[in-house]
Amino acid sequence: MTLERITPRRTRVGLVAGGLGAYWPQFPELLPQLQASARRVAERLSALDCEVVDAGFVSDEREGAAAAETVRVADCDLIIGFLTTYLTSSMLAPVAQRSGSPVLLLNLQPTEAMDHANFDTGAWLAYCGACPLPEMANAFRRVGVEFRSVSGYLEDERAWTRVERWIKAAGVRAAFRHGRHGLLGHLYPGMMDVATDPTLVTAQFGGHVEILEIDDLRVRVEKVTDDETKARMDLAKEIFELDDSVVEEDFAWGARVSVALDRLVEDFSLDTLAYYHRGLDGETHERVGAGFILGASLLTARGIPAAGEFELRNSLAMLVMDRLGAGGSFTELQALNFRDNVVEMGHDGPAHLAISARRPLLRGLGVYHGKRGWGVSVEFDVKHGPVTLLGLGQERDGRFTLVASEGEVVPGPLLEIGNTTSRVDFGGNPGEWTDAWSAAGVNHHWALGTGHRVPELEAVADLLGLELRVVRV
Repeated sequence: MTLERITPRRTRVGLVAGGLGAYWPQFPELLPQLQASARRVAERLSALDCEVVDAGFVSDEREGAAAAETVRVADCDLIIGFLTTYLTSSMLAPVAQRSGSPVLLLNLQPTEAMDHANFDTGAWLAYCGACPLPEMANAFRRVGVEFRSVSGYLEDERAWTRVERWIKAAGVRAAFRHGRHGLLGHLYPGMMDVATDPTLVTAQFGGHVEILEIDDLRVRVEKVTDDETKARMDLAKEIFELDDSVVEEDFAWGARVSVALDRLVEDFSLDTLAYYHRGLDGETHERVGAGFILGASLLTARGIPAAGEFELRNSLAMLVMDRLGAGGSFTELQALNFRDNVVEMGHDGPAHLAISARRPLLRGLGVYHGKRGWGVSVEFDVKHGPVTLLGLGQERDGRFTLVASEGEVVPGPLLEIGNTTSRVDFGGNPGEWTDAWSAAGVNHHWALGTGHRVPELEAVADLLGLELRVVRV
């Protein structure tokens, strides 16, 4: 069964195409050709799962100013300036300055090359989008706007792959700017690296951190009916394979907490959730804290990343990977395997079901390692093939950093202890990789996602204004 994702806000892309109006009376066939190219760019953008706000075709700086107002009012996540031919920097400077949104310039000529033997000046000008690019770059620097561009031709798939990276990165930036991040419970005692100042999240990313208490969930758990609990158990039976170790009472409790978690997310309009509560001697709060994993895994699979141990920065890293289409499971180091040259990693917490190599397993646990409680946990290994790790580190001065590493999940023996576990080959000595990974400033946990994502993360880091540290051995 496929879980229905909770639909996030679509990435909003503003499109402004333009050329120098002085050309139109000189070359009557030029403007219709360029406008047709602009329509094609709009079509290609719309196919990249984004909402396109087309501000039209501008021919001078006054039309450029009007287009700037259109995209500003639309609150675009990314503005694309399409250089169809030469145009002055004064035509796009207001577009770049007024919106406050990142700007990407496209230089996509009609085909791979000109037909030199048959082209006149008017035909050449349709291929002249490269001409103003250095001018734009210099002008943008001088007015204090970050510069980025993609050059190619209209149907150049390599160029469109790069464009898609920027759109995905803009979607991540938008998810942070508009995001509401739940922080429920309290810090896992002693984990100094996990502590995160919520104000710094808003300061560096935008969005809002909602401080929640365990009672916010408890009261919702108490209102879940037996019928709703049974329905959630039936859903879980369709999605998971149930191990013989699963105790029916614990399974029912996890299902009840899962329904309540859905309501918590809906009531507070959350986009992520980080949680931990210790509890004591089997009282209600401890039972609620122990019942998270089933519901948190289901939420993560639906596009609401959930991270245990109060790891707010990790739930944000999971959000990045989810919005890039990579999944993103809650992960930490388990052991090093020097015989097989792999690093074993995983966690007994929320897993992203979409990246499982097989039907995920629900396993009953009599105890969670290092935590109070008992119940059911999710177990699987990530799909074999290329993967990327992403952690959100923090420096002494409070700056966040992105820490990433690419590897490959390979088959082999795994622990069967109710964890998501993967054997990752980083192409070198596991010990040397572990030392380099730790030295890069990553925190205790990170997100593990499918595919090699460093090029996309480079775009994300650019738009977020963060340093990206890539660990390789």
